[in-house]
Amino acid sequence: MAESGRPDGPALRGLLDRLGAMLSSEPRDRVQLVEQLRTAQTRDLIDPEALAMLEGVLNVADMQVRDIMVPRAQMEVVRREADLPEIVPDVVASAHSRLPVIVDSRDEVVGILLAKDLLRFFPDASGEAFDMQEILRPAVFVPESKRLNVLLKEFRLSRNHMAIVVDEYGGVAGLVTIEDVLEQIVGEIEDEHDVDDYLTQILQHPGERYTIKALTPIEEFNAFFRTDFSEEDFDTIGGLLLSRFGHVPRRGESVSVDGMEFRVLRADNRRLHLVEMRRVAEPAPPADPAGS
Repeated sequence: MAESGRPDGPALRGLLDRLGAMLSSEPRDRVQLVEQLRTAQTRDLIDPEALAMLEGVLNVADMQVRDIMVPRAQMEVVRREADLPEIVPDVVASAHSRLPVIVDSRDEVVGILLAKDLLRFFPDASGEAFDMQEILRPAVFVPESKRLNVLLKEFRLSRNHMAIVVDEYGGVAGLVTIEDVLEQIVGEIEDEHDVDDYLTQILQHPGERYTIKALTPIEEFNAFFRTDFSEEDFDTIGGLLLSRFGHVPRRGESVSVDGMEFRVLRADNRRLHLVEMRRVAEPAPPADPAGS
């Protein structure tokens, strides 16, 4: 092996020869191909991460945009007629670099706003008047039946990172980003706005708002918020919330638990990742009719 940890020439040739021998019999279909790749992984010819990516590549060819899009109701948007003081808080709260711009409804997407395009209007001393029409980028529309491998190719060629998804009647069904497609191949992609592992499980924000990892242990959650959720029924706050939802929630869904409202910030089709929590006022107890 080379000092860098990579196989040297003879070792690499040996690895390729073994992998070639494993795949020497031509697979009859995709199922058999996947079986051969998994067998190669069990024999340490490829590592688990590489196997997962290979399977992801194969799956992308079978998946459609509707399988991964952010539904219309959960789209974070800004209105074309909004002024700068209205837009900035929405952009900051969403933590997205791109947002669809609408007119009266989500069916009227007229363009895409890039958060970085707002920087030219700060500081206020610049004196440049804000005009949404000047900085609006054209929106790309794709049908919800489009295959993900085709969409990924189009994203790469056009250098677009977001597309608006439309249904068969021309109405807006949701949106999809290049990150959504890539995550089907390489797994979840953490960005600078995600809560990284080196940060605390619970982050407090102004206005009694908290960002909480779904993997936060119930014990830690109880200690932080002085709650008494059962540590025997659930190990993590994500487990507790899944039981209250009754299904794997999608981004934007909310549930109230004991005077706290939890809103899903990030989730996939298998598990919950990140939630926002706000305390809500508990209803006052009913008055005693006896006056006691």
